[in-house]
Amino acid sequence: MQVGTVIGNVWATRKEDNLTGLKYLFVQPELPTGAPILSPFIAVDRIGAGVGDKVMVTTGSAAANIIGDQKLPIDAVIIGIIDSIDVEGGA
Repeated sequence: MQVGTVIGNVWATRKEDNLTGLKYLFVQPELPTGAPILSPFIAVDRIGAGVGDKVMVTTGSAAANIIGDQKLPIDAVIIGIIDSIDVEGGA
C-alpha cells in the first residue's frame, strides 16, 4: 500500500466497457511526512475521495480484483481516506 494525496480528477468518456461507472483520480504518492515521492498516477476511486484528501492506495493484482471474480485492467485503487498519520522516530 501507498499513501498519497488526491491532486486531480480524470474524465474519460470512452474506455473499456467493464470500466464504465468507475471514478478516476490523480494521486501524488507521499512519504508519511507529506513529502512527494515518485510521479502522480491514476487510481480508481469507489469510496468517494476528492481533491485534497490523503488516501491509501493499493496496486497490482489486488487492485485488478476489486470486483469479485472479474479481473479489471486497472493498476491502482483507493482503499481508504486517511484521517491522520502518527509516525514515531521521524520516519
